Amino acid sequence: MTIQFGRTCCLVAATAAFALMPMLAVAQDYTFRLAHVTSDKEPLHQAMQEFVKNVEDRTEGRVAIQIFANAQLGSNPEVFEQVRAGAPIITISDPGYLSDFVADFGVLGGPYLMEDPRDFEKIIESDLYAGMKDTLRDDAGLELLALNWLFGSRHMLSDKTISTPDEIAGMTFRTPPNIMWVETFNAMGARPTQVAWSEVYSALSAGVVEGAEAPLPSIYGGKLHETKKTISLTGHFKGFTGLMMNSDVFASMPQDIQDVINDEAIKTGAFMTDLMLSSQEEWIAKLEAEGVTFNRDVDVAAFQAATADVYSKFPDWSDGLYSNVRAILDN
Repeated sequence: MTIQFGRTCCLVAATAAFALMPMLAVAQDYTFRLAHVTSDKEPLHQAMQEFVKNVEDRTEGRVAIQIFANAQLGSNPEVFEQVRAGAPIITISDPGYLSDFVADFGVLGGPYLMEDPRDFEKIIESDLYAGMKDTLRDDAGLELLALNWLFGSRHMLSDKTISTPDEIAGMTFRTPPNIMWVETFNAMGARPTQVAWSEVYSALSAGVVEGAEAPLPSIYGGKLHETKKTISLTGHFKGFTGLMMNSDVFASMPQDIQDVINDEAIKTGAFMTDLMLSSQEEWIAKLEAEGVTFNRDVDVAAFQAATADVYSKFPDWSDGLYSNVRAILDN
């Protein structure tokens, strides 16, 4: 009896384990790391959590995604190279990086491109954008899942108020390694200095640069306001970002999984855009509570005039690209 009971238990256990195998396999079908270099206290991280939750729910656990904030997986260029090499990573990208592979993406990160960020949706729905995405996939092996995540209007942080281009002339300003940023700050009369995001705090503290620019949540999350106490609301860039991954990795998944990831990436862009547009005054209040002074008296028209010629500085763009973008936005 004892032997028979033991055999029966083993058989039941084995049968149960066998029955569970499909469930376990499903739960581990696709595992990804989701990387970004900013603070886990920023709206971007909140949006990523929304994306992860919805993807995991809709795929019933077949896709598992873990978020890595604060450059845990490396700087942006380091993560981008991992993605291109085929690593199971989803990461944040923007027009500046994408323009390294498809030059026309660069126009989408230009100064004062639009007044209302919601107008960017016209670009996303255009044939122009669809063609750029296809070229990125074919030429660079990158699958752009979404580019409609409003990262925020970028403003200037320094020791003084900056209301006109004359007041930034000659100042050393931090920029990322992005030619659009460099050309824009050159046009304003500043001296752009490329510094990695993780080093901006120390660069400001040590006087390597006199100013930096970023959306308010990033200034707060990076604690940059501890180094400089004046923010001028120039809004010179309305930055959009989104998610991308290796195109072969993406194509290796079943169509239903691809559809869910694509769909949720775009939906989360709308979520983040609403979040950013509804929270600006809250971020201003947070920063003011920590001693920051805001300069709202900015001559935006003067900055627009100073930077208008930037769009003529990119000979690799398609003929008439900026005019085509303007026509889409102004329609």
